[in-house]
Amino acid sequence: MSTDSQQIQLEARVPVSAGGARVDTLASDLFPDYSRSRLQSWIKTGALRLDGKVCKPKDKCYGGETLSLQATLEAAGDWAPQAMDLDIVYEDEHLLVLNKPAGLVVHPGAGNADGTLLNALLHHCAALQNIPRAGIVHRLDKDTTGLMVVAKTLTAQTDLVAQLQARTVKREYDALTLGRMIAGGTVEQPIGRHPTQRTKMAVVEHGKEAITHYSIQKRFLHYTLVRCQLATGRTHQIRVHMAWLKHPLVGDQTYAGGRQLAAGLSSDMREALLAFPRQALHATQLGLLHPASGEPMQWQAPRPADFEALLTQLSQEDGLGQGH
Repeated sequence: MSTDSQQIQLEARVPVSAGGARVDTLASDLFPDYSRSRLQSWIKTGALRLDGKVCKPKDKCYGGETLSLQATLEAAGDWAPQAMDLDIVYEDEHLLVLNKPAGLVVHPGAGNADGTLLNALLHHCAALQNIPRAGIVHRLDKDTTGLMVVAKTLTAQTDLVAQLQARTVKREYDALTLGRMIAGGTVEQPIGRHPTQRTKMAVVEHGKEAITHYSIQKRFLHYTLVRCQLATGRTHQIRVHMAWLKHPLVGDQTYAGGRQLAAGLSSDMREALLAFPRQALHATQLGLLHPASGEPMQWQAPRPADFEALLTQLSQEDGLGQGH
């Protein structure tokens, strides 16, 4: 199995009719196999040049120049393939969709050198060794469950990244929040690194645009099951936005500030909530356009058994058998 990086050498002439266009825009048109963000990175490092000169993504072209690309496309790296059971919901030669369990880290990193989804994907499909990040185009937090899409070719990866950037990928999550919400709505608050706690994200003035739509699925006396739809995909977005609303996720040790128990709960209910080992967040629905056929596709994954059991116990706690 090859783990070598791929060397890229390409040239393209800027059409005279394209005079006045930005370098990064033209690069996306002339080198369509690569995402705009990757091309912008190459422009900034000097790997992609205009008439042999280093330029900026926003620089304008006059028309007739030559764009030249000499870059190294990093493959998945030297990560070891590892046999793991994967709950694959759909797979063809272009992509696969899986239902990620709780506790599975998506990508190797500090403290998680192996045993990750990436390691499992490399074992499942050896060709992913030659795709950046083994085809992973978006992530779920370690303890978030549910649907993820993985590209199996470079072309599919570029297309799926473009769909994510264009906000046409439909991602819906079920979240159990503290407190009784009155109605659904939209949170449009920028997210960036927490100013003092660098492992956390936060709503900050100069953060990246972040938009979460949410609707009420079921109300309990002291908790609410909401359906969140992501318009953007910032790190910890739903967790941060729900905490900003003063309705943090049950089990979220990072953003709930220790608050997940309402007053007046039975001892059994208190015990069940305290024992729930993670944030109550599940990626329940995923929709996108197939990168090869363009056909709209959609998948659903039921909430995991422990999440469902917690909802059942909350219903019983209310004494009605159903939310109000």
